[in-house]
This record gives sequence, C-alpha cells and structure tokens, in this order.
Amino acid sequence: MSDQDDAKAKISMEEVQRDSDHETTSISGKDVDVVEGLPPSGSPERTAAEKRLVRKLDMRLLPTIFVIFIMNYIDRTGITTARLKGMQQDLGVNDVQYATIVAILYASYCPAQIPSNMALNIVSRPSWYIGVCVVAWGLTSFLTGITKNFAGILACRVFIGLPEAAFYPGAIYLLSRWYTKKELAFRSAVLYAGLLLSNAFGALIAAGILSNMEGKRGIRAWRWLFFIEGAITIFVGLNSIWLLPDYPNNTRWLSQYELRLAQARLSEDAGEADKDTTEDSAWQGLKMAMKDPLVPLFAVMTAAQLLGLSFINFFPTLTQTLGFSTTVTLLLAAPPWILASIVCCLNAWHADRTGERYFHIAGWWWGVIIGFIIGLSTMSVAGRYVSLFLMACGYVGFAMTLVWVSNAVPRPPAKRAAAIGIVNGFGNLGNLMGSYTWKAAWSPEYHPSMAISLGALVISSVLSLIIRQILVHRNKKLDADETAAMRGANRIRVEEAARIEGLTFEQAMERRKGFRYLY
Repeated sequence: MSDQDDAKAKISMEEVQRDSDHETTSISGKDVDVVEGLPPSGSPERTAAEKRLVRKLDMRLLPTIFVIFIMNYIDRTGITTARLKGMQQDLGVNDVQYATIVAILYASYCPAQIPSNMALNIVSRPSWYIGVCVVAWGLTSFLTGITKNFAGILACRVFIGLPEAAFYPGAIYLLSRWYTKKELAFRSAVLYAGLLLSNAFGALIAAGILSNMEGKRGIRAWRWLFFIEGAITIFVGLNSIWLLPDYPNNTRWLSQYELRLAQARLSEDAGEADKDTTEDSAWQGLKMAMKDPLVPLFAVMTAAQLLGLSFINFFPTLTQTLGFSTTVTLLLAAPPWILASIVCCLNAWHADRTGERYFHIAGWWWGVIIGFIIGLSTMSVAGRYVSLFLMACGYVGFAMTLVWVSNAVPRPPAKRAAAIGIVNGFGNLGNLMGSYTWKAAWSPEYHPSMAISLGALVISSVLSLIIRQILVHRNKKLDADETAAMRGANRIRVEEAARIEGLTFEQAMERRKGFRYLY
C-alpha cells in the first residue's frame, strides 16, 4: 500500500455526529446548512454575509485598538517630553539615572509579553483583559505625575511596562482570531498606524500642555502632562471593555448567526477550527512554539530590525540637526510619520491582496539603509530631510512582522499566542539596545549610530530571507505530497471545522489539502 493510500485509509469515512446550536444532526453538507442557517461557502448570500460581518468588526474593533495604540505610545514616551519642562531637575535625577529610567521599562515590558499572551489565550473575555490592562497603565501614568524622587519614577516605569506588555502582541493575537490570513495584514497596519501618527502629533500635543499648564493650581506643567494623558488613557480603557470583541464563540454584541459565521470563516481559511483541544494547554503551546525553528528566527530578526529602527526615540533630535528652531523642528518631524502611516496601510492592503510577505516587510528596511547611506554621506538640509522620510517608512515593515508570525505559526491558537509573545517580547530587546546607540556625543552627524543600525538591518534582511526559504520549502513539500497537509492536521480541530461548516469529516480533510503558508 502506498503512503497516499495508507494516509487515506487512516481518514475515517463516517460522518461526524455533533450537536448544533438548534438540534443534533448528522454533518451532511446540505442538512447542516439548513440547521445552522449558514449559506453554502462561496455562494452570493454567504459572501454578502461575510462582508457585513467584517464591516461590523472593522467599524468597532479597528477604531478602538487604533486609539489605544496612540495612548500606549504617548504614555510610554511621556517621560521624554516631560524632561523638557524641568522633570529631571525637580526629581533630582542625574543623566545616568535618567537613562536608566528610560530603559527600565523594557525590563518588565519584554519578558511580560510571553505570559501575557499565554494568559490571553486562556481567558474567555479578552475585552476585559485588555481593557483592564489599559486602565492599569493609564493609572500608572497618572501616578507618575505625583512622584517626588528617582525611586518613585523608577517604580512607575517598571510597573507601566507590565500592563503595556499585554496590548500590542495581544491585539495582534485578537485580530488573528477574527480575520483570515488574507485580511489580517491591513487590519494590523491600521493598528500600527496609531503608533506612527502618535509620533507625528504626540510631541505637538505635549507641547501644548507644557506651554499652557505651567503653574496651574500650583502644579508644574510636566506633572499636568502625566495627569492629563493618564486620565485620557483610563477613559479609553474603560470604554474599550464594551467596545472590543471577545472570541468568535462568545462576543456579546454579535448574534449567534454572526458568531457561527465568524468561526466558519476561520475554519475555511486554515482547514481546521481555530480552537485549542484539551491537550493544547498554554504551557504546551509555549513548548510547541519554542520547538518551532521559525519562532527563534523571527525573534532574533525582530530584535535586529528594532535595533536598526531605534532612531524612533530620537527622531526629534535627528530633525533638530537640520538647524531650525524648536517649533519648526517639531513641525518638520510630523510629515515623515504622516507619510509612513499612509504607506503602512497601502503596503498592508497590497500584501493582503497578493498574499506576499517577505518583500512587503524587508523592502522597507532597504529604504532605511538607503536613508542611512544618505545621512552618512551628507549634512545638507535637503539630503538629511529626505533620509528622515526613508527612515520613518522603515516601520512600515515592522507593522507586518507579527502578521507574518501569525501566518507562519497558525495552529493551534495556544502555540500562535506564545509565538507572538516570544517574538515581540524578545524583539523589543532591540529597542533596549537602541536606547544606547544614539549617543549625544556622536551628534550631530551620528555616523556610528547609523552604521550600527545599518548593520542590524542587513542582519534582519538575511534572517527574513532564511524564514522565507523555510516556508517555501514547506510549501513545496505540501505540493509534492497532497496528503501532507492532511497528516499534519489535528483530527479534533478538523472535526470541529466540519461541524461548523456543514461538511462531512472526509470533505473537511479533503479541503485541508489546500492549506499553504504565506511567504
């Protein structure tokens, strides 16, 4: 008996008996379509229903996470703008202590992302989990305004990193539980555009507070900065609890029909139900992620790219090297990020349309490398300003990184959640290293800084190419052996997919053959 015949022999031919939402029925395509109320896959009615569902999610989920991400970055970097209005002097903090305050956030932020994403996969109400974390970091930001010394603000910086660790990898994971792999990149880009736009306008908002609130009610302006921004974040977090969805089986503001449709969409996308089995514990998911060679490659690649893109925390300083006043410098710092936000969404939209990942990510790093070469070659205003545009657009690639992780490590959800946490948690060590890369002693040329960052982006480009080739090789194996995808499937999740979509087990396994990785 051939391998193919042996594989087919292992596939049970009996129909799967399941309880539907309304009554128990055998999973024979037509019967379940009637019972579950789902039109057949590919039909005009089904396509229209899916568009309505996606539009409903887009109108509620995307604006919420967009605003949260803006506040996430503003709260994280508020300390750098508060320094401009005397915070360092009021707290008696020297330059070495200030550098520690800036960097210490990553001591809690990076390692907390892995257990946070593992917990997010376990909890039944991610809307509450993420919402409470947003309120927690908003409260911590608010309390930063009452600190009196180095120890106090250091403690605030440590504790703000813990709840912030839940958001970005958690938001990407939540998106992956609702959108198919051909929809995920654009939605993730909309999320990340919040960060890019916060770079454009965050400093201007802070400038307004710092210039108009000095001495109000006897309080320094830098303290008002934390009070106001922290209060806004708390308000956003409380509202996000009812605005965000939970999972496709228990979201309160969707009908049972819409929940069933959401589950069916994801099952069709991967050939398996997007659901953990009783064996897929959080700890088991972590072990599976650690054993997958793609995960450490993604983690090191992300660390290298964030080191190469670490100029983000010094962007106003780099803009100041153009030689203009503070006001003009802040105005000039905004356009590169506005362009990057637009390009971020367009790039992700095209990536969704084509299903391509590597060039939509690494290609933007090559633009940053060109920007660094320009910066190393000239100090002219025009040349340097063009290089700033190229540098800002490098984050267009980073916005797609966790999307690629989600596509490359799709099932089970416990493994995907752990993989996203590992990659983003370890990757942010690049930001930690980058905080010491752009030394004031190297200004205004910053040639050593640009050389280090350029080398890091070369490394990340090589690693991403290796990841691409691994996925190409895996797809070739699937192409050569049509039953390979079927053998790699988990029977329980395929049975669940058959139940949701109204197919026999055999039909569900046959469709599983079509699964391929995006690269």
